[in-house]
Amino acid sequence: MKSTPTAAISNRLPALEILADQGPLAMNDGALPEDPLNLFQQECRINLTEATDTATYGYAKLVVKKVRTLRTGRAMQGLQVLTFMMPAVVGVPLEWYKTTLQAEVQVSDAAGNLLGSYSGTGTSEVKVAMYHGYSQTSAPRLADIIALRGAMAQIRPQIDTATARLRPLLMAGGTVDNPTLPAESVVAGSR
Repeated sequence: MKSTPTAAISNRLPALEILADQGPLAMNDGALPEDPLNLFQQECRINLTEATDTATYGYAKLVVKKVRTLRTGRAMQGLQVLTFMMPAVVGVPLEWYKTTLQAEVQVSDAAGNLLGSYSGTGTSEVKVAMYHGYSQTSAPRLADIIALRGAMAQIRPQIDTATARLRPLLMAGGTVDNPTLPAESVVAGSR
């Protein structure tokens, strides 16, 4: 869950302020509130934007539009309890978490004018099993993150084709006046 796939776009965007709106993902069982922002920051840092010291030239916002999670195979749990979990011991999954997620990335200039909007859909299927699967506590979060990564994999090529148009517009818009400070730059003892 911690590593972002390396698939850098050919012509990166200038540094952007990264925002995330988890939308309906906040009501889902799986992802933690900080997961969409952390995942999108990693995606931007590794694949989409250039590294910079301080200047940022606009905003990139991840918006989760729709989330649907299904838990299938739960009928097997009753059978497994009746057979003292023997099917689970030999490798039969207890259930599956299947998540379908629709996300959108909005790119805006420093003044907040929307320059482009790119959407993608991701799906995942994570099995809950004793030995060859995940626990019932970690499976929902993993299903949400895999689906979000799948949506980003569809959005990345769209942004790649739009960089020739976006890059000059972002640079012409100037820098963001009050960029947020990264957590690493907070000086110890300044509280």
